[in-house]
This record gives sequence, C-alpha cells and structure tokens, in this order.
Amino acid sequence: MPKRRFRWVRVAADRVPTKWVAGIGIGVFLAATAAFGGLETVEAVSLPELSAGEEHRNDQLAVTVKRAVLIDELPLAGVTVEPGERVLALIVDAENRWDEPLPTTRGYSLSSTVALADHPEVEPQGISRYDDTTANPWLQPGVLATIVLAWVVPADRHAGGDDVRVVLNDETLMTGTAVISGQYWDDPVPAAIVTLDIEDVGAGRDAAEPDPGAVGE
Repeated sequence: MPKRRFRWVRVAADRVPTKWVAGIGIGVFLAATAAFGGLETVEAVSLPELSAGEEHRNDQLAVTVKRAVLIDELPLAGVTVEPGERVLALIVDAENRWDEPLPTTRGYSLSSTVALADHPEVEPQGISRYDDTTANPWLQPGVLATIVLAWVVPADRHAGGDDVRVVLNDETLMTGTAVISGQYWDDPVPAAIVTLDIEDVGAGRDAAEPDPGAVGE
C-alpha cells in the first residue's frame, strides 16, 4: 500500500503526527545507492552492518532484530493472506529509551524504525507482542518487549536460507509549535543494515506464532 506522502497535509488535517516522510527518505537513499553500484557498495561506507542479535540503540529505542521467519499464515499477528501469499515475520526485541510510552501502530516508533530494505515503503501489516499476541502494543519506558513485525509477501519472493536485509532508522524528537502540541518522534533516517537468514517454518507455530501466554524463542 502507498507509503505516507506530504506529511504536513495530513498533520494539518487530523492533528496527529505521522511518518509519511520515512518511505520517501529511505526510497531516495536506496535509489541513490543503485546509481553508485548498488546497496552493498554504499552500505560499506555509510551504514553500519549488523547481524542477527546485534543491538542498534538511539535516544528513542534500543532494537535487536533476532530472527526472520517465513510462514504460511500468521493470524495472531493481525495479518491475513490470500492464495499465492505468505508471511515474512521479524522477531525483534525493543526497549523504549524515551520517558513516555511509545505506540507501535503503523506510522509510529517501531514500525517506522524497522523496514525491509527491498521494499522500504511498505510498513508491517501486523504488529504484536510475541508472548501474548497483543496487537499494536505500547512500549513502556525502560521495559524490554519482544515484538513480531509481519509483512504479507508473494509466496515466491523468499525462500528458506535466503538473506533478508533490514533497514533500521533513527528518528528525531520534534516539538510541536503550531498545529501540533507536545513532543513526538519523526523524520526517520537510515542508520544501520541488519542481514539475517530466513527460516522457512511452513505452517509451524513454534517460531513466530507462540501459544498465548508462552514466552521464549
């Protein structure tokens, strides 16, 4: 679905800060890398390379992308697939480092921080806690939470053993002075790249769709 565009139009309309600029910024960044020999060439110069389980930390969030899972369906993460589609899910540890709760709904905090490098304009269609499947949870200050971010993808786009590259963005704390009051995080900028091996778990629920109340890997 289309990424957010012309942020100030929507801000003025509904008085809620959004992150439309993320898709534009990441898209321009990735397009520019192609002009200079592709993403791999420029990443080595401009963005830190992380592996699964390595933390990226800024003033807003500490984020650790732990696993990438390909699964037939994932209804408890809030996504519905059609024939010819599957779900690509990232299992992420996230800690809110700010002093106020942060939402994880689309367009905010974690969904703006974590993007798929090959389709950065597409936000996760489903966001839920790993342990109890709560949809769109709030991240409380200083509390670590394991979150499942899920994208519906064509069934033939990825396979087990493939690499998936994830862009981690840093956002800036903004202070509203006109239409918006208070503080909010916005203006996501690519800050790191994480490369993970995709695990194809078929219809299995052990990797990305735990039993309600279960905690663990």
